[in-house]
Amino acid sequence: MINAGTPEFEVEVHRNPDPQPKFALLDEMLFERGTKEDWEALHELHYKATNATGGHYYRVSLHGELIGVCVMTSPRGLLAPRHKLFPRIKPGKGENRITNTHRYKWLNHNSTLNSRTVVDTMYRGIGIAYRLLNLSSRAEGKRFAEIQSSMSRYNFFAQKAGFKFVKPARSPYYQEGLVWFRMNFEANPVDFVAIMEELDAMSPELRQIMVAEMKEFYYARSSMEKTGKNRDKGTSRVDAMDAGKVLKNLQQLVFAVPLYGVYENPDAGNVLPAELPLSAFDWQPTNAPLKLSKLDEDFT
Repeated sequence: MINAGTPEFEVEVHRNPDPQPKFALLDEMLFERGTKEDWEALHELHYKATNATGGHYYRVSLHGELIGVCVMTSPRGLLAPRHKLFPRIKPGKGENRITNTHRYKWLNHNSTLNSRTVVDTMYRGIGIAYRLLNLSSRAEGKRFAEIQSSMSRYNFFAQKAGFKFVKPARSPYYQEGLVWFRMNFEANPVDFVAIMEELDAMSPELRQIMVAEMKEFYYARSSMEKTGKNRDKGTSRVDAMDAGKVLKNLQQLVFAVPLYGVYENPDAGNVLPAELPLSAFDWQPTNAPLKLSKLDEDFT
């Protein structure tokens, strides 16, 4: 029995001045090399779900359940934001196919591109995406990892993964494209559904003419259609696009403001273990090599 006024125990309360919240199951999540099937299992949860993508796949699982996928692929041949960071690889006057070929070889040898990162909706908001992106960039073994993402303007997962970004700029075709859309459509130029409805309401002859003009405008200004694997295809790739595809590409060309970022890989050239706990991200700063000495016996 405890007598009033004479407590037999004391309670001490300690407060952490800098608390760091952590998901309880984070240490049980596993990072490893994945497959195309992993991407196909989660791709509908990505905001660019309709676009096919290929490359190297990395996955995160929890007790065997797939919860996240990252896709790393070859870098794009020409990127204006990249030239701000790497002016020495910017195309110059008098260059030809030989110099361009060497540029692409240098890029492929030294750089990789994050094409997609997606996390199951049940596990979002707990720090999986940036940990997955960082470990995937390290596992690629290249000196640089690039990302070009509109989502990075609103979700700072790539910044948390260690990526540094170039100040964004509007497309050089913004004003020209805006005028073109206003001349040809009543709908808001960025409203894909409304413009498609206008196209579908046209007579077959007029619709065919309008789609052909869309393709001509897009191809004339798209560097993506004239470089890399598309360089020798001429207009054939664009000619084969349906109306929805070319409209989406045209809107992307004119209105998108994707952020371009680069991560310099401190583990470039290193061979990393086939499996890592996802929490390996937290063992060191993003600009330091992985502390593989902290691996448990289960992961060595």
